[in-house]
Amino acid sequence: MSIRVLPEEVASRIAAGEVIERPASVVKELVENSIDAAASNIKVEMRQGGKRLIRVIDDAHGIPSAEVLLAFERYATSKLGAVNDLSRIATLGFRGEALSSIAAVSHVTLVTRAKGEEVGTLLRLEGGKVVRHEPHGAARGTIVTVENIFYNMPARQKFLRSEATEARHVSELVTCYAMAYPRLRFSLLRDGRTTFQAKGTGELYDVLVDVYGAEIAQHMLEIVADSRGKSTISVSGFVSDPAVHRSTGRHLLTLVNGRWVRDRLINYAIREAYHTVLPRGRHPIAVVQVVLPPDQVDVNVHPAKSEVRFRNSSEVFAAVQKATRGALAREMPVPREPSRATWLPAFETRQRRLVELGGRTGPRPGELALEVQRSAVQPAAAVERSASGKLPMLRVLGQLGRTYIIAEGPTGMYLIDQHAAHERVLYERFQTERAGSGMSSQKLLEPLVVEVGPRQRVLSEEHLAGLSDFGFDVEPFGGDTYLVRAVPAILQGTDQEQAMID
Repeated sequence: MSIRVLPEEVASRIAAGEVIERPASVVKELVENSIDAAASNIKVEMRQGGKRLIRVIDDAHGIPSAEVLLAFERYATSKLGAVNDLSRIATLGFRGEALSSIAAVSHVTLVTRAKGEEVGTLLRLEGGKVVRHEPHGAARGTIVTVENIFYNMPARQKFLRSEATEARHVSELVTCYAMAYPRLRFSLLRDGRTTFQAKGTGELYDVLVDVYGAEIAQHMLEIVADSRGKSTISVSGFVSDPAVHRSTGRHLLTLVNGRWVRDRLINYAIREAYHTVLPRGRHPIAVVQVVLPPDQVDVNVHPAKSEVRFRNSSEVFAAVQKATRGALAREMPVPREPSRATWLPAFETRQRRLVELGGRTGPRPGELALEVQRSAVQPAAAVERSASGKLPMLRVLGQLGRTYIIAEGPTGMYLIDQHAAHERVLYERFQTERAGSGMSSQKLLEPLVVEVGPRQRVLSEEHLAGLSDFGFDVEPFGGDTYLVRAVPAILQGTDQEQAMID
């Protein structure tokens, strides 16, 4: 086949496939447009997880009638004018691809009226082609309705997940931007039912209450921006105290100049700050906003603008880690006098510093602080397993910070992460029971009432049927509340509410 230029229709669909991955991608682009246009109220509606319909309503500036058609042209934007502008992007959108990409793979209806115009405009596109364009009465702002996403790309449509899964992605996105912009009023409707509202008070803590509930919000520690020094990097937000943690890192929200991104560097800096206070495999809840000059970060590195590249990544890492540690230190202050700990000869140290090892599982933080070294504590000699592949008999000497068990064996000392060991025991029991006659349940004398936030509610609805396979008997109890009537028998005596949330 000879080389030739692709037809415009084919090129548009290829470009749309890079920008629009699922219904949540549509919501992301439209919400970002609303924020850039100075909206105060943003309302998001979806039906069938966004597969059938997505509607975003705002009270922003609106689009002038003379520019409505131009707005759906590829690379048409009001946010860039020259190449040099790419190095100082201060808006969420800038490429001019969003509306054209959305229109190429769906049916789009736009109703808008700009400030100063008496009559608005209605525009209808199907597969990128205009089928209706006329004056229309409208309030100031913009309403974009997207229907039948990927109707003309059957292969892509098949890759969409269930309604519950797609709805969860949309819910996560809306709640993320509500936390990123607490001054804006957000609302989310799913199949005609309001599932989330943010009041727009301007206080991030209030949005945390709306997203996670008052009980979780009470365990959030504020990161106070450090105005001292000459650093151009500012870090603010909230992180959970060590009493609140999750089994996945899904609740780590990182923002760079107001842009929601998935950044490994920032996430790693947050996790490192929690290294000694959380059990292995557990993750904090965090909303961390990093603000730095636009010319210090490149946002034009990913089709969906979900990744960024920093000019000085080490400085960003250090700032985030320091800010997170500062919030934790205010919650768990280091005692004035060093703890009376006896060091065992099997361990060697290099650089002196204070590290807290008071990881906790109860409502109060551990207060044990040991004077240890910067590098991880490592045994002087490797401990070999016995010939049977199992650990030898150990003699327990004590417990360290309610997190580690210190034991003595035939070849040396053992430091055991008791949380990880307990999880392993439960996992093995789960596997054994499921492979046998199935999970056995323990009925509760009184149902356990569990309240979840909007993000967890969508996730709970998605996996409600699967919970019964693990021995849970759970039923909705209205709003964000569930009743737990039975739990797996092997969880008897443990934190059953936390087990269900995990």
